[in-house]
Amino acid sequence: MNRERELAQAFVDLADTYASDFDPLILFDRLVHTCRGLLDVDAAAVMIADGRGILKTMAATEDGAAFVELLQMQTGRGPCMDCFRTGEARGIPDVTAERERWPKLVPALLDHGYRALHTVPLRLHERSLGAVTLLRAQAGDLSAADAHLAQALADSAALSLMHWSTEPARVDDVITRVQSAIAAKAALEIAKGMIAVYGDIEVDEAGRRLADYARRHRVSLADTAHGLVSRTMDPTVVVVGPLRGRPGPES
Repeated sequence: MNRERELAQAFVDLADTYASDFDPLILFDRLVHTCRGLLDVDAAAVMIADGRGILKTMAATEDGAAFVELLQMQTGRGPCMDCFRTGEARGIPDVTAERERWPKLVPALLDHGYRALHTVPLRLHERSLGAVTLLRAQAGDLSAADAHLAQALADSAALSLMHWSTEPARVDDVITRVQSAIAAKAALEIAKGMIAVYGDIEVDEAGRRLADYARRHRVSLADTAHGLVSRTMDPTVVVVGPLRGRPGPES
C-alpha cells in the first residue's frame, strides 16, 4: 500500500464511528498505532482527562511509552501535561537538555531508549481533551509534515468522539463520553488481570484474548470487560477461545 492509500485508510478507520461495534477503546488503540505506523516515531501514547482534569493513559503502543505517561501523571509534570494545559503542541528534540526541568521524567525516557519527544493536543473546538505523545529513539525534531499529520490524526480522533452516535452531540456530551471511555479502560485493566490469573497467562496475552473474543462475537471490548468485572460473564469463554486476527488494545 502506498503512502497516499495508507493516509486515506488511516483517516477512514479513525472516522468509522457509525459501525454498530464502535468502541472508544479501539479508537484510541487505532490512533496510537496509526501514529507509529505513519510518522517517524518509535512509540506513541494517548491520554485524556477525567472530570477532575487528571490525565489517564488510554492506549500506548508499548510498555515503555505507557510507563512514561504514567510517570507524567504521578509527578504532574512533563511536556504531555503542558500540552494538555495549554492546548499547544510541544517538541523536545533532545530530552537530555531538560534534566533540570524534569529530573524524574528524563531518566525514565532515557532508560527506555527515547531521546526525543513530541506531543500534540487531543482537542475539540479549541477545548483540550488530552494529548498524544510521540517518542523517538534518535534525537531531533519531528519534521513539519509529520507534526502536521500527527495533529490531524489527533483532531480526527477527537471528532470521532463528537460523532460517536447518530444523535447530535454538544462538546459537553463528548466530555461525558470521554468519562465513559475512561471507566471502560479501567474495567478493561481489571478484566485483563482476571483473565491473566484465571488462565495463568501473561497480562499482554490476556489483553489479546479479550480483544479476540470481542472481535469474534462482534461485541465491544468495553462490554466484554464490564461483563467480566460484573461477574455476568464466564472467563472460561475468553481463556479458551481461539486467537485470530490483529491483536487489539493491550495497554
